[in-house]
Amino acid sequence: MSKHVAVLMGGWSSERQVSLWSGEACAEALEKEGFRVTTIDVGRDLAEVLGRVKPDVCFNALHGRFGEDGTVQGMLEVMGIPYTHSGVLASSLAMHKQRAKTVMAAAGVSVPRGKVVTRDEAARSHVLTPPYVLKPVDGGSSVGVYIVNEGQEHPPQELTRSDWDHGELLLAENFVAGRELTCAVLNGEPLDVIEILPSDGWYDFDAKYASGGSRHILPAEISPFVYQQVRKLAVAAHEALGCRGVSRADFRFDDREGGTGELVCLEVNTQPGMTKTSLVPELAAYVGMGFGELVRWLVEDASLDR
Repeated sequence: MSKHVAVLMGGWSSERQVSLWSGEACAEALEKEGFRVTTIDVGRDLAEVLGRVKPDVCFNALHGRFGEDGTVQGMLEVMGIPYTHSGVLASSLAMHKQRAKTVMAAAGVSVPRGKVVTRDEAARSHVLTPPYVLKPVDGGSSVGVYIVNEGQEHPPQELTRSDWDHGELLLAENFVAGRELTCAVLNGEPLDVIEILPSDGWYDFDAKYASGGSRHILPAEISPFVYQQVRKLAVAAHEALGCRGVSRADFRFDDREGGTGELVCLEVNTQPGMTKTSLVPELAAYVGMGFGELVRWLVEDASLDR
């Protein structure tokens, strides 16, 4: 009998839509691979739903809070249902950008300088000298991220909105100019390096998910030394945080004329996007691993006590 896989998707974080796209793509691919698949649009009754569905494995396609921060992983541990991607500690640690940076820096991975501030502090006056970046300390998909440019008189006034739902703590970081690079780590081994070229402005939500929002250069057109450095640091970050399955590390590399030359890791994603056009499937395809093979590997890698 084929293995019964419950694909967890949706949820209630600000990344709900991205998760639905990932989950739908993964569910379709898993069915083609011969698995019995049940899709679950996750609500707060998830434990009750899983008790009825009784899957052999949960494929975690959730993004953001609850799905990516160790919470759902802890619930699955209690219920004894094997699951994909990283475990409780790595998920929780990687999701908190400042704590993740502290651990990565201790492992020799360069990270941008920054500090955690409250939303009120960030809205009232500049918390760093522009240019700098403000982002939710535990968010993703570039939701709620603002670049404060040089010469900008006031912080982003969007921070004062009454419907702000990205948390009350923000990470303020020095802006690192240059190239946007990313590298995935699969089963402890680095894949190749992509350079991301947004069609307009910076790599925001639209650049990530809208049709034509960005171009991907694979392999990235950087020196062999920097290419290998990115791969080495992606593995170092993956291991330092204790990630499992697949992760994706995002970098900035300032190779502009007169630039700093610095290469920094911005963050590690323990639940990277998994649509057919997402970065991790693209990196896997580059080394000959199709989307179906990738999701099959993740299911076969699933376990408890991750």
